[in-house]
Amino acid sequence: MMLLIGQWLTELDPGFGVLQYITLRAIFAALTALVICLLVGPGLIRWLTAAKIGQSVRNDGPQSHLVKAGTPTMGGAMIILAVSLSTLLWSDLSVRQVWIILFVTIGFGAIGWVDDYRKVVLSNSVGLTAREKLVWQTLVAGAAVVVLYVTAGERAELELIVPFFKDAAVYLGWMFIPFTFLVIVGSSNAVNLTDGLDGLAILPSVMVAAGLGLIAYLAGHAIFAGYLGIPNIKGAGELTVFCSAMVGAGLGFLWFNTYPAQVFMGDVGALSIGASLGAVAIMVRQELVLFIMGGIFVLEAVSVILQVASFKLRGKRIFRMAPIHHHFELQGWPEPRIIVRFWIITVILVLVGLSTLKIR
Repeated sequence: MMLLIGQWLTELDPGFGVLQYITLRAIFAALTALVICLLVGPGLIRWLTAAKIGQSVRNDGPQSHLVKAGTPTMGGAMIILAVSLSTLLWSDLSVRQVWIILFVTIGFGAIGWVDDYRKVVLSNSVGLTAREKLVWQTLVAGAAVVVLYVTAGERAELELIVPFFKDAAVYLGWMFIPFTFLVIVGSSNAVNLTDGLDGLAILPSVMVAAGLGLIAYLAGHAIFAGYLGIPNIKGAGELTVFCSAMVGAGLGFLWFNTYPAQVFMGDVGALSIGASLGAVAIMVRQELVLFIMGGIFVLEAVSVILQVASFKLRGKRIFRMAPIHHHFELQGWPEPRIIVRFWIITVILVLVGLSTLKIR
């Protein structure tokens, strides 16, 4: 929206032409999303508290979590609101990727909202059943990837780029649809599993979003993309604005979610953030780099898979509790130590992921 206003104002004063630059709009998007969260947060927390929309705690979990019972949840709604408004305000709305990423973000947020509503408001411990959740995730993610497949203008948009290898790309063809579907759904659920400690999921999400935002800018710039040997994707640069909005909204949410948390994001936030990160990685053709950058999310998901498989096959557990952050809690690690160490690991992994752009 501001891009169109800037183009109109440029006729009056050439100085407004600076709004054409993605970098400037990305900065404004981050600041806008941050301010929205900081303004909306206190009121939302008060409303959630008054409505008694609070977190329930598992009896078989770490005893330290009992004090978290009743903490307002579904706070991820403020992230979706801030990201959506900021993206609409500062991005180029003529670019298809902008509408696709907003569709995925809001769609998965809606799925998470229904799940949270059933659990917290209706006191249904199951929420959405696994089958119901998968059906709705399939509809949203499936629609997004089909549109991306049908509207792909170049071969590079359907190739799987292999990190660390120059000119190593696998043309997916129609396999693009099931592969990218798994990326979005897998990323969504992995972030959701990670969201178990105060601030544990949101800051790694911010870091990964920042890394993907940089890649999106480079992929959308013909000269930079050519120099680095990565696909030059038309319109990808506008995803930088979205990622910057995610960074701003994430930091704004962390203001209230840092230990001890005043609010939790709930499935409405976790499912949405994870799906959006997966969708951005797909549109810039860096799914495997997302796997590296989001290593903490991968670790959390794998720990659950291994735990369930081991118990069913051997009747024994590998970890004291899964996801793995709970294992460390039961080992005696203080919650802040786990959180900060996972943050540090994510910083390293994001840097490794970015290094793949040059090390080939």
